[in-house]
Amino acid sequence: MLTIDLIPCLSDNYAYLLQDGHGAVGVVDPSEPGPVEAVLQRLGLKLTHIFNTHHHFDHTGGNLDLKAAYGATVIGPRADAHRIPGLDAGVGEGDTAPFGRLHARVIDIPAHTSGHIAFHFPDDGAVFTGDTLFAMGCGRLFEGSAEDMFKAMRKLEALPADTRVYCGHEYTESNGRFALTVEPENPDLNARMDEVRRLRAAAQPTIPSTIALERATNPFMRAKTVEDLSARRTAKDNFR
Repeated sequence: MLTIDLIPCLSDNYAYLLQDGHGAVGVVDPSEPGPVEAVLQRLGLKLTHIFNTHHHFDHTGGNLDLKAAYGATVIGPRADAHRIPGLDAGVGEGDTAPFGRLHARVIDIPAHTSGHIAFHFPDDGAVFTGDTLFAMGCGRLFEGSAEDMFKAMRKLEALPADTRVYCGHEYTESNGRFALTVEPENPDLNARMDEVRRLRAAAQPTIPSTIALERATNPFMRAKTVEDLSARRTAKDNFR
Protein backbone atom coordinates (compact mmCIF):
# COMPACT_ATOMS: atom_id res chain seq x y z
CA MET A 1 0.00 0.00 0.00
CA LEU A 2 1.22 3.45 -0.94
CA THR A 3 1.70 5.86 1.95
CA ILE A 4 1.87 9.59 1.24
CA ASP A 5 3.12 12.42 3.44
CA LEU A 6 2.92 16.12 2.54
CA ILE A 7 6.14 18.12 2.77
CA PRO A 8 5.61 21.91 2.67
CA CYS A 9 8.34 23.67 0.66
CA LEU A 10 9.12 27.27 -0.29
CA SER A 11 6.13 29.54 0.38
CA ASP A 12 3.23 27.44 -0.87
CA ASN A 13 4.62 24.34 -2.64
CA TYR A 14 4.02 20.75 -1.64
CA ALA A 15 6.40 17.88 -2.23
CA TYR A 16 5.13 14.41 -1.40
CA LEU A 17 7.00 11.61 0.33
CA LEU A 18 5.97 8.18 -0.96
CA GLN A 19 6.59 4.72 0.55
CA ASP A 20 5.63 1.36 -0.89
CA GLY A 21 6.04 -0.41 2.46
CA HIS A 22 8.90 -2.56 1.22
CA GLY A 23 11.83 -0.14 1.10
CA ALA A 24 11.04 2.06 -1.89
CA VAL A 25 10.98 5.73 -0.84
CA GLY A 26 10.10 8.45 -3.32
CA VAL A 27 9.49 12.16 -3.45
CA VAL A 28 7.26 13.96 -5.94
CA ASP A 29 8.35 17.42 -7.13
CA PRO A 30 11.02 18.37 -4.57
CA SER A 31 11.38 22.13 -4.97
CA GLU A 32 14.21 22.27 -2.43
CA PRO A 33 16.28 19.58 -0.70
CA GLY A 34 16.17 20.78 2.91
CA PRO A 35 12.58 19.97 3.91
CA VAL A 36 12.77 16.59 2.17
CA GLU A 37 16.04 15.66 3.86
CA ALA A 38 14.65 16.71 7.24
CA VAL A 39 11.71 14.30 6.87
CA LEU A 40 13.93 11.48 5.59
CA GLN A 41 16.28 11.88 8.53
CA ARG A 42 13.45 12.04 11.05
CA LEU A 43 11.95 8.83 9.69
CA GLY A 44 15.29 7.10 9.09
CA LEU A 45 14.62 6.60 5.39
CA LYS A 46 16.82 6.47 2.28
CA LEU A 47 15.43 8.10 -0.84
CA THR A 48 15.25 5.77 -3.85
CA HIS A 49 13.08 7.67 -6.38
CA ILE A 50 12.41 11.25 -7.45
CA PHE A 51 9.29 11.89 -9.55
CA ASN A 52 8.93 15.16 -11.48
CA THR A 53 5.68 16.26 -13.12
CA HIS A 54 7.28 19.15 -15.04
CA HIS A 55 10.43 21.17 -15.38
CA HIS A 56 9.74 24.32 -13.36
CA PHE A 57 12.42 24.99 -10.75
CA ASP A 58 9.93 25.02 -7.89
CA HIS A 59 9.28 21.35 -8.71
CA THR A 60 12.80 20.19 -9.60
CA GLY A 61 15.09 22.45 -7.54
CA GLY A 62 15.95 19.66 -5.09
CA ASN A 63 16.72 17.00 -7.71
CA LEU A 64 20.48 17.24 -7.95
CA ASP A 65 21.23 17.59 -4.23
CA LEU A 66 18.90 14.73 -3.33
CA LYS A 67 20.23 12.52 -6.11
CA ALA A 68 23.81 13.20 -4.98
CA ALA A 69 22.98 12.46 -1.35
CA TYR A 70 20.98 9.28 -1.85
CA GLY A 71 21.61 7.99 -5.38
CA ALA A 72 17.89 8.24 -6.13
CA THR A 73 16.57 7.58 -9.64
CA VAL A 74 14.99 10.65 -11.25
CA ILE A 75 11.85 9.97 -13.30
CA GLY A 76 10.19 12.72 -15.30
CA PRO A 77 8.56 13.70 -18.58
CA ARG A 78 10.36 12.40 -21.65
CA ALA A 79 9.11 15.39 -23.62
CA ASP A 80 11.06 17.66 -21.27
CA ALA A 81 14.16 15.49 -20.82
CA HIS A 82 16.50 18.39 -21.52
CA ARG A 83 14.90 20.50 -18.78
CA ILE A 84 14.69 17.97 -15.92
CA PRO A 85 17.84 18.11 -13.74
CA GLY A 86 19.44 14.71 -13.26
CA LEU A 87 16.82 12.82 -15.27
CA ASP A 88 17.45 9.06 -15.45
CA ALA A 89 14.18 7.79 -16.93
CA GLY A 90 11.95 9.76 -19.28
CA VAL A 91 8.32 8.65 -19.42
CA GLY A 92 5.17 9.62 -21.26
CA GLU A 93 1.56 8.73 -21.96
CA GLY A 94 0.79 5.07 -21.30
CA ASP A 95 4.15 4.26 -19.72
CA THR A 96 4.47 2.67 -16.32
CA ALA A 97 6.87 4.12 -13.78
CA PRO A 98 7.95 1.36 -11.35
CA PHE A 99 8.19 2.21 -7.68
CA GLY A 100 9.30 -0.79 -5.64
CA ARG A 101 6.38 -3.20 -5.60
CA LEU A 102 4.03 -0.54 -6.93
CA HIS A 103 3.71 1.23 -10.24
CA ALA A 104 2.48 4.59 -11.48
CA ARG A 105 0.63 5.02 -14.75
CA VAL A 106 1.86 8.08 -16.64
CA ILE A 107 -0.67 10.51 -18.13
CA ASP A 108 0.35 13.31 -20.49
CA ILE A 109 -1.37 16.53 -19.37
CA PRO A 110 0.46 19.39 -21.15
CA ALA A 111 -0.92 22.92 -20.87
CA HIS A 112 0.90 24.59 -17.97
CA THR A 113 4.11 23.35 -19.61
CA SER A 114 4.56 21.50 -22.88
CA GLY A 115 5.89 18.32 -21.25
CA HIS A 116 3.74 18.10 -18.13
CA ILE A 117 2.74 14.64 -16.89
CA ALA A 118 0.75 13.16 -14.01
CA PHE A 119 1.62 10.05 -12.01
CA HIS A 120 -1.45 7.90 -11.30
CA PHE A 121 -1.26 5.02 -8.83
CA PRO A 122 -4.48 3.21 -9.81
CA ASP A 123 -4.29 0.46 -7.20
CA ASP A 124 -3.87 3.03 -4.44
CA GLY A 125 -6.31 5.65 -5.68
CA ALA A 126 -3.91 8.57 -5.94
CA VAL A 127 -2.82 10.93 -8.71
CA PHE A 128 -0.08 13.57 -8.61
CA THR A 129 -1.05 16.39 -10.95
CA GLY A 130 1.70 18.99 -10.43
CA ASP A 131 0.54 22.37 -11.72
CA THR A 132 -2.02 21.25 -14.30
CA LEU A 133 -4.90 20.42 -11.96
CA PHE A 134 -5.17 22.24 -8.63
CA ALA A 135 -7.89 21.93 -6.04
CA MET A 136 -10.64 24.06 -7.60
CA GLY A 137 -8.20 25.42 -10.18
CA CYS A 138 -5.76 24.82 -13.00
CA GLY A 139 -2.32 26.10 -13.90
CA ARG A 140 -1.56 29.14 -15.98
CA LEU A 141 -1.10 28.43 -19.69
CA PHE A 142 2.60 29.20 -19.93
CA GLU A 143 3.50 26.78 -22.75
CA GLY A 144 0.18 25.31 -23.83
CA SER A 145 -3.27 26.34 -24.94
CA ALA A 146 -6.78 26.35 -23.55
CA GLU A 147 -7.47 23.38 -25.83
CA ASP A 148 -4.57 21.50 -24.22
CA MET A 149 -5.94 22.24 -20.76
CA PHE A 150 -9.46 21.23 -21.79
CA LYS A 151 -8.12 17.86 -22.98
CA ALA A 152 -6.11 17.45 -19.78
CA MET A 153 -9.25 18.09 -17.72
CA ARG A 154 -11.09 15.39 -19.65
CA LYS A 155 -8.33 12.85 -18.96
CA LEU A 156 -8.26 13.61 -15.26
CA GLU A 157 -12.04 13.83 -14.96
CA ALA A 158 -12.22 10.25 -16.28
CA LEU A 159 -10.29 8.84 -13.31
CA PRO A 160 -12.32 7.06 -10.60
CA ALA A 161 -14.30 9.49 -8.46
CA ASP A 162 -12.56 8.51 -5.22
CA THR A 163 -9.06 9.10 -6.62
CA ARG A 164 -7.17 11.44 -4.27
CA VAL A 165 -5.64 14.45 -6.04
CA TYR A 166 -2.23 15.68 -4.88
CA CYS A 167 -1.32 18.95 -6.59
CA GLY A 168 1.73 21.18 -6.47
CA HIS A 169 0.59 24.20 -4.44
CA GLU A 170 -1.64 25.36 -1.61
CA TYR A 171 -3.78 27.60 -3.81
CA THR A 172 -7.16 26.22 -2.79
CA GLU A 173 -8.65 29.18 -0.94
CA SER A 174 -7.81 31.66 -3.72
CA ASN A 175 -9.02 29.20 -6.34
CA GLY A 176 -12.26 28.73 -4.45
CA ARG A 177 -12.85 32.48 -4.17
CA PHE A 178 -12.55 32.70 -7.95
CA ALA A 179 -14.76 29.65 -8.47
CA LEU A 180 -17.50 31.38 -6.49
CA THR A 181 -17.50 34.22 -9.04
CA VAL A 182 -18.27 31.63 -11.73
CA GLU A 183 -20.87 29.56 -9.85
CA PRO A 184 -21.97 31.50 -6.77
CA GLU A 185 -25.05 29.31 -6.24
CA ASN A 186 -23.22 25.96 -6.50
CA PRO A 187 -24.06 24.26 -3.16
CA ASP A 188 -21.13 21.84 -3.38
CA LEU A 189 -18.74 24.73 -3.96
CA ASN A 190 -20.13 26.75 -1.06
CA ALA A 191 -19.90 23.78 1.29
CA ARG A 192 -16.37 23.10 0.18
CA MET A 193 -15.30 26.68 0.73
CA ASP A 194 -16.62 26.55 4.28
CA GLU A 195 -14.33 23.58 4.92
CA VAL A 196 -11.37 25.20 3.13
CA ARG A 197 -11.69 28.37 5.21
CA ARG A 198 -11.83 26.30 8.40
CA LEU A 199 -8.70 24.37 7.45
CA ARG A 200 -6.70 27.42 6.43
CA ALA A 201 -7.69 29.33 9.57
CA ALA A 202 -6.16 26.42 11.49
CA ALA A 203 -3.06 26.46 9.23
CA GLN A 204 -3.97 23.02 7.90
CA PRO A 205 -3.50 21.82 4.29
CA THR A 206 -6.48 21.49 1.99
CA ILE A 207 -4.79 18.70 0.03
CA PRO A 208 -5.63 16.05 -1.04
CA SER A 209 -8.75 16.74 -2.99
CA THR A 210 -10.60 14.03 -4.92
CA ILE A 211 -11.72 13.71 -8.52
CA ALA A 212 -15.33 13.74 -7.27
CA LEU A 213 -14.77 17.07 -5.53
CA GLU A 214 -13.13 18.53 -8.62
CA ARG A 215 -15.99 17.39 -10.84
CA ALA A 216 -18.39 19.17 -8.49
CA THR A 217 -16.49 22.38 -7.73
CA ASN A 218 -13.63 23.07 -10.15
CA PRO A 219 -14.66 25.71 -12.72
CA PHE A 220 -12.01 24.53 -15.19
CA MET A 221 -12.97 20.89 -15.03
CA ARG A 222 -16.62 21.96 -15.21
CA ALA A 223 -16.09 24.13 -18.31
CA LYS A 224 -18.25 22.72 -21.09
CA THR A 225 -16.18 24.06 -23.99
CA VAL A 226 -12.65 25.17 -24.75
CA GLU A 227 -13.96 28.71 -25.08
CA ASP A 228 -15.48 28.58 -21.59
CA LEU A 229 -12.22 27.33 -20.12
CA SER A 230 -10.21 29.96 -21.96
CA ALA A 231 -12.43 32.77 -20.70
CA ARG A 232 -12.25 31.46 -17.15
CA ARG A 233 -8.47 31.10 -17.28
CA THR A 234 -8.11 34.70 -18.53
CA ALA A 235 -10.39 35.92 -15.76
CA LYS A 236 -8.45 33.96 -13.16
CA ASP A 237 -5.16 35.43 -14.43
CA ASN A 238 -6.54 38.86 -13.52
CA PHE A 239 -8.31 37.82 -10.31
CA ARG A 240 -7.17 39.23 -6.98
